[in-house]
Amino acid sequence: MVNIRDLDPSASPLDYYGSELRRLREEAKLKQEDLGGIVFCTGSLIGQIETARKVPTRDFSERIDAALGTGGFFSRLVGLVLRSQLPTWFQPYAEMEAKAAYISTYQAQVVYGLLQTEEYARALLRVDRTERVEELLAARMERQRVLEREQPPVVCVVLDEALLHREVGGRRVMREQLLHLLSHMSRQWTQVQVLPFSAGEHAGMIGSFTLLRFEDDPDIFYSESYDSAHMTANSPVIRERSLGYARVQGAALSPEESAALIARVMEERYGDRPGPDESAVA
Repeated sequence: MVNIRDLDPSASPLDYYGSELRRLREEAKLKQEDLGGIVFCTGSLIGQIETARKVPTRDFSERIDAALGTGGFFSRLVGLVLRSQLPTWFQPYAEMEAKAAYISTYQAQVVYGLLQTEEYARALLRVDRTERVEELLAARMERQRVLEREQPPVVCVVLDEALLHREVGGRRVMREQLLHLLSHMSRQWTQVQVLPFSAGEHAGMIGSFTLLRFEDDPDIFYSESYDSAHMTANSPVIRERSLGYARVQGAALSPEESAALIARVMEERYGDRPGPDESAVA
């Protein structure tokens, strides 16, 4: 078993979190079981987090702050901890995304991460990863906090119609995901459009991509492959892809037409009906 005294608090945000949790718990003269009882978890979980063998959640951090009177220290630190769980090649983009004032994205295969439900995201993460799914899921959900800021970014999303029909996680999960998309369409600073099959060839056929704009920094173009990312502020690339995105938006359905299509697919493809292993209710 790893000993907390062998951990280097500077090794990672997770190690630092664990070492500080133990230090402050011991200063409060609480055993792991005592603190666990206060924050409604087991002493074993406290021990796992103190030894950096378990990633804390935001809810856990908020309860720890209340129990130890730390003035929000762990609630602030957990964001850094969760971001550190993202794939190394993705972390620079996540940092930029969190600072962006405007986000414009075209997604060809899956719903944009900021608009994914927890179950949809979990199903995607399980495709290639059998370990650390919950840690990666918590990190992805943490990214979505940017939409809850007092001044959230303007988010414009164009989704290829194909991803509405691609069943991820089963019918129930897809129905909830499409409902979630519809709920975002009523938000002031979010716009969702669908690029229909009828658009034919279009400027997004190179694949999914995202443009980030900032108040005081250069624009950024981002795209990714299986285990790597391409992020650049190169002016010719930004110019070309900005026009490409405008053309994708122009070929997409209006927000109102998109909402109608999403609702229709949700009912026709993922509506309440017996599955292959279910019996119809008389």
